[in-house]
Amino acid sequence: MGLQKGLVTCFVGVLFLSTLLLSSADVHHYEFFVRESNFTKLCNTTTLLVVNDSYPGPEIRVHRCDTVFVNVHNQGNYGFTIHWHGVKQRRNPWSDGPEFITQCPIQPGTNFTYEIVLSDEIGTLWWHAHSDWTRGSVHGAFIILPAENETYPFPTPDADQTIILESWYDGDYKQIIDDALAAGVSPRQPSAYAISGHVGDTYGCPNDTIFRMQVDSEKIYLLRIINAAMNEHFFFTIANHTLTVVAQDASYVRRFTRDYILISPGQTMDVLVSANRNVGQYYMAIRPFSDSSAAPVDNITTGIFEYTNSEGGLNASLITLPVMTDTDAMINFLNQIRNTNVSQNPGMNVPADKDIKTRAFIAIAVNNLPCNTCVLGSRIVASLNNVSFVSPRIDILQAYYNRNMSGVFTEDFPLNPPVFYNFTGDLTNFNTPIEEGTRVIVVNYGEGVEMVLQATQMGAGGSHPMHLHGFSFYWVGTGFGNFNNETDPSTYNLVDPPLINTVHVPGRRWVAIRFFATNPGVWFMHCHLDRHSSWGMDTVLIVRNGRTKETSMRPPPSTMPRCPGT
Repeated sequence: MGLQKGLVTCFVGVLFLSTLLLSSADVHHYEFFVRESNFTKLCNTTTLLVVNDSYPGPEIRVHRCDTVFVNVHNQGNYGFTIHWHGVKQRRNPWSDGPEFITQCPIQPGTNFTYEIVLSDEIGTLWWHAHSDWTRGSVHGAFIILPAENETYPFPTPDADQTIILESWYDGDYKQIIDDALAAGVSPRQPSAYAISGHVGDTYGCPNDTIFRMQVDSEKIYLLRIINAAMNEHFFFTIANHTLTVVAQDASYVRRFTRDYILISPGQTMDVLVSANRNVGQYYMAIRPFSDSSAAPVDNITTGIFEYTNSEGGLNASLITLPVMTDTDAMINFLNQIRNTNVSQNPGMNVPADKDIKTRAFIAIAVNNLPCNTCVLGSRIVASLNNVSFVSPRIDILQAYYNRNMSGVFTEDFPLNPPVFYNFTGDLTNFNTPIEEGTRVIVVNYGEGVEMVLQATQMGAGGSHPMHLHGFSFYWVGTGFGNFNNETDPSTYNLVDPPLINTVHVPGRRWVAIRFFATNPGVWFMHCHLDRHSSWGMDTVLIVRNGRTKETSMRPPPSTMPRCPGT
């Protein structure tokens, strides 16, 4: 894996990265063999679909501007795809990966090679399956180191460590969601939470392993933290140590220090920690955060931050984390995140009011629809602006590109809720009509886009991590209650908004994001709580081609997986 095959030239435009106008970049090749393997945790043995027999899967480690080819061999029992979360894939949606959005599944016994083209991304991203719930066991880190002769905009760490936060289920992840959808109910809770495949010492099984990170005294470490959990936001801490956040979603942020971080599903954070305490062993720990009435299980999962030559037991057995429902801790952390004016970041390019050509106000909700075959006579669905997304059987990208396939999608996603109500009020016994369909948003190349994402109290309420493929966007605003389009835009931060790909929309609040639509293609937008996405909390953004070859989609590779029945 990771065999370097040659050199290419990486050109990054001035708007994206002024310091890397022209540099050499490597080409890497990886082989992913996806098959079932057995894993024993919680004193039970479970068969999971994984990559190269490992959970989590292999780490991809390359440099900024490199190109990566990953040949994925499906040796399992059903089709799936893989998504390179946070990679913009400029002009190349064919390798983005979401099933029936940009490709059809890789069928058992076949393979498909993804071409992952890096541009201005820097730091920590990740890859995961993008079919049903297969990503629960098919995932891994995607580390993007600085380019040749490029430095960090903070003290150079002595070493780095990848830490992946996960939901562990005893059972096949795909079967869990298939059974829940058939019954019309919420999928069951995970059996445990895990840190890089280890469930720690809090679940009562003496055979369980605990994640250990060995450190040398007075050294500085860069933690590359990935939330790969299915449905859980997490607080993370290391006992008696401070954490300095330096990047989120492969973009540097203004440094700030806390004794915990909050990280939502889909997000990544780069965090500095100094091993400057007494030599010993210290707990690291995670616990879920929830502002929803459908709360996760309040388990704490542990790891160990272990100094070299430590003797005896843990120096600090007391784990200090916010309680699961601490919304103040959530808001206080989110309010600290700001962009930073360093040469390693793309130049600030926030769309001004005059640049905005498409404005969308999107109400996020969980709803119910009648179902004669379901256990309760109804089934749970989720919606954006009262549309519950239905995945087609032929991928939208193919249908859009070929222009000769009708009935796959419609270009009429509503840019405002069809019914306005008190989104964040008491909505007990309140419901609005829900439509199911494959409805997309279409914008012209280069135009400025603003989306206001409004959390509602429909269903269980609570937070939503909203992820947009193909882009990083500026998180320019947030506020409590219902968005007011006359007064709230005056509170926007257009000076140093963070540049991210997954935004945490807190319960009973709204957030506003802006970006320029400079990446032609078909791009999925969805909640990264997988139960919500499975219920239809999704839509698609289509960016039309520009007027030149350089502003238009590349043609599809001849090896694209065939859709079932075609």
